[in-house]
Amino acid sequence: MRRATVVVAGAALALAAVAVSSSESATALEGREERVRERARERAPQPMPDFLGKGLWRVLTALDPRTRLDVHDVGGGDRRVLWPPNWRVCTQHPAPGTARGPRRRVVVGVVKNHEPCPARVLAARR
Repeated sequence: MRRATVVVAGAALALAAVAVSSSESATALEGREERVRERARERAPQPMPDFLGKGLWRVLTALDPRTRLDVHDVGGGDRRVLWPPNWRVCTQHPAPGTARGPRRRVVVGVVKNHEPCPARVLAARR
């Protein structure tokens, strides 16, 4: 009688282990499918946000870290941007609303916060 109890208990443990491993594999499969969907969303072209008139810091925080960002002073002084919160965007390429990939190059023209955008830049934007 004791032997039969051990065999039944062993079979119950084996069935429980199979049930746990199958639920773990289903969870792992769902996690893998979610990662595939996430990668597909990253690869899908997203529209370029409108940064015109906004601070340069907003551009830096909104873009994907893998995006190459080129910043140029369009105020005519050919100055270096050392402190991004002190600058705002006057021009951007690609234009707002166009499709962009995660590793695309973005070029922005900036001026100091207290300076107006040059008239030639504003005319070229229209």
